[in-house]
Amino acid sequence: MLLSLDRLPLFPDTTVIQNDSLSVAGHDLATLAGRYGTPLYIYDRHTLDAAASRYQAALKAHYPAAAFVTYAGKAFMCKAMAQWAGQQGLQIDCTGASEIAVAIGARLEPASIVAHGVNKSESDLDVATGRAGTIVVDNLSELRRIASRWAALKERTTTSIWLRFQPGTAVETHHAYTQTGQAGSKFGMTPEEIAEAARFANASGLPLNGLHFHQGSNFRDPAPLLEAIGRAIRLAGEIGMPEAWHFCPGGGWGVAYHEDELPHPAIEEYVRLIAREVSKRCRQVGLPLPTLHLEPGRSLVARAGVALYRVGAVKRRKNRPWLLVDGGMADNPRRALYGARYSCLPVKGLGREMTDTVSIAGPFCESGDVLIEDLPLPHIEEGELLAVPMSGAYHLSMASNYNGASRPAALWLETGRARLILRRETSEELTHRQLSIQ
Repeated sequence: MLLSLDRLPLFPDTTVIQNDSLSVAGHDLATLAGRYGTPLYIYDRHTLDAAASRYQAALKAHYPAAAFVTYAGKAFMCKAMAQWAGQQGLQIDCTGASEIAVAIGARLEPASIVAHGVNKSESDLDVATGRAGTIVVDNLSELRRIASRWAALKERTTTSIWLRFQPGTAVETHHAYTQTGQAGSKFGMTPEEIAEAARFANASGLPLNGLHFHQGSNFRDPAPLLEAIGRAIRLAGEIGMPEAWHFCPGGGWGVAYHEDELPHPAIEEYVRLIAREVSKRCRQVGLPLPTLHLEPGRSLVARAGVALYRVGAVKRRKNRPWLLVDGGMADNPRRALYGARYSCLPVKGLGREMTDTVSIAGPFCESGDVLIEDLPLPHIEEGELLAVPMSGAYHLSMASNYNGASRPAALWLETGRARLILRRETSEELTHRQLSIQ
């Protein structure tokens, strides 16, 4: 059987096969791996631009009031991504002081920065109240701590306060760890807590003008989302919102990680259903249409990213053949955390027949350090390169130094240009913050 091309839709838009080798944005992936080493992550600008355009066009077509796309920085945050978000006119969702610092370093205006976090530290709140245009408040304690800071910031009139609502329902995802909106979740406030928070905010003179919720990540069925929108807008009517108010039903729209999951869920249909439901529910409650905010991360950036690994040892066992590569759970913990499925292609020799079924694992001292299981591939030799698509989200942002691993380099690809946006960590950098006891 010839190598199947049904995996190509998992790769960035600009991916082509040239001279029996994979190329993205006109760049030969083998050449990039040779120059920058592996593991190596590449991000395709064209794929990012196209995804952002689909969201913006869908909002313009289906929502009759103001609307914004907010890039969820937790998917992958660095200066280059923040700069790209700014160039696209996106807001950016930052969790904690460090992500806000990255956004500031990318010269984003405060109005573009939305501060998130479940248990914000004192430092997080200090930075957020001074530099973020919007603070999404997760709990009553946090709201009280914000109020204690507000007296010194009376001159700052552009910061908004939103409350994070726990709608009591979750979307269907592939793992419980990616669900956030269900009753009993650590995220957000119950309706009773929201009502108390609203009373406190109004009594304290805080600029409360928005409601937010998030139900889960990488889902495809929007039905629970529509139910939660109804609950949230009804609650907004009960607590009272100003004429110009904001509403965010989160993000989390899914993507396909494996060829068995294709096609990718349609962004326009997701946006259309949200826009229709928000409009309908506001009419029922008698509220003006809010400024609508959507927070995609994965569905903007996952497909733009590809991880390149080099095969080291090959164990050709009858019961389970293994290809051991130079990266794994330290740069992509999703398989170990969530049982996420992936696919891959060899970087060279794509015309070969798929004669083997193999599992692919990394170098780390954990049985859970497995990237892919039981995948048909050609006969792969030591030293070959493998390209894992759908690697743009929740890989590098969750990477670790387990077993002393150095976090990989990342490249930004445009036609005719490849730019380094993350340097590969060095051993010196890993030991720099370590102090001796002698």
